[in-house]
Amino acid sequence: MAVLSSEQIAAYERDGFLVVKDVLSADEVAELRRVTEELVEKARGVTAHDDLYDLEPSHSPEEPRVRRIKTPHLQAPIYDQVMRHPTILGILQDLVAPAIRFDASKLNMKAAGYGAAVEWHQDWAFYPHTNDDLCAVGVMMDDCAIENGPLLCIPGSHKGKVYDHHADGYFCGAIDPTGSDIPFDQAVPCIGPAGSISIHHARTIHGSALNTSDRMRRLLLFQYRAADAWPLCAGNQMDWEAWEALMLTGQTDPIAPRLADVPVRLPLPPARSQGSIYENQRGLKTSFFGKADTRAA
Repeated sequence: MAVLSSEQIAAYERDGFLVVKDVLSADEVAELRRVTEELVEKARGVTAHDDLYDLEPSHSPEEPRVRRIKTPHLQAPIYDQVMRHPTILGILQDLVAPAIRFDASKLNMKAAGYGAAVEWHQDWAFYPHTNDDLCAVGVMMDDCAIENGPLLCIPGSHKGKVYDHHADGYFCGAIDPTGSDIPFDQAVPCIGPAGSISIHHARTIHGSALNTSDRMRRLLLFQYRAADAWPLCAGNQMDWEAWEALMLTGQTDPIAPRLADVPVRLPLPPARSQGSIYENQRGLKTSFFGKADTRAA
């Protein structure tokens, strides 16, 4: 049974993104916030990026400032529960495919007054697959409005080309905005009350500005894919049991990837600043949203 209306499905297919309000309950949002605040508090003893934390340049033991929590679904049960939320999975089956495989998770945190921007990019540039039935779900842990740096999406861009995400011959995970034909002035903010979710296609051009407001903006992001979409950059070695454990809904032939005629640019040579997208984007020479030294360390 469909979770979304035919109008919502048509909007996603047309625009490449969609916001659905009131997916999580108030109790679920409260638990996400509680666990997240505990993790941020523990970052007081961390002095550099590690496997759990990506830090703001101004982070200190006296004032812990975290811009990303990595792989949150592995850090606390509530994150894993939301990743498997039945309403979210139902929405994915409406929009992507009956058989869904999980990919990855991250929690991007834009603290009031200084939260880092993310430059324009397409997720597809980071992880091309054999077909493009992939998307990211953003769970709004706070009320999300234009003032606190929401996700911005370019309508219809998922049907266009894959842009160059390189600088000086190296992958940088961002599109150079100078001389671009992208209609940035047509960007639509993905806004809504806490507990809402956004869904954006892997090829949709998106970014987000600095949070200059007095309100936090935390976005819990989960990447999903059709079960027959296989990564092109994974090589021929993988942990088969771990790969199969990523299946969330439906069934598919486990060794028959679906090949689609989709544009692909590989993220190679790798970024000079390896790490999260914030690190990758240090290589971009011209920032759209702000100076590089305020965006990433």
